[in-house]
Amino acid sequence: MSLFNRAIETNAPASVILIRVVVGAVFLSEGIQKFLYPADIGAGRFEKIGLPSPEFLGPFVGTSEIICGTLVLAGLLTRLAVLPLMIVMLVAIASTKFPILMAKGFWAMAHESRTDFAMLLSSIFLLIVGAGRISVDSRLQREERS
Repeated sequence: MSLFNRAIETNAPASVILIRVVVGAVFLSEGIQKFLYPADIGAGRFEKIGLPSPEFLGPFVGTSEIICGTLVLAGLLTRLAVLPLMIVMLVAIASTKFPILMAKGFWAMAHESRTDFAMLLSSIFLLIVGAGRISVDSRLQREERS
């Protein structure tokens, strides 16, 4: 089986579209907002939390979220698209939630990180099961078989 076939393979039920819509829409929205409100959500935020090269990283992450969020919404190359999104979430948790854990404790961190963990685990779910039956990946998979 080729790498492409493995990337698009999915036998997951049609209901996976619900997870794809949440993951894709949230990342697409966040990516757009990094350009609309760069001081608060994009480069300015990255600078405040101490990430390197925020003027590069803000637009880079925003573009990645827009592209990958759109791919997830369409169900196109879903397994590949969630990989950068998982990295984004791991960096967000490490750079913004771990300091809350150290300063305010577990429950404050748990409250502040609920969306981050939901997005990370939902992305891991899509990595495992694929895009589901209602997706471009599923259609491509059917075409590859015929």
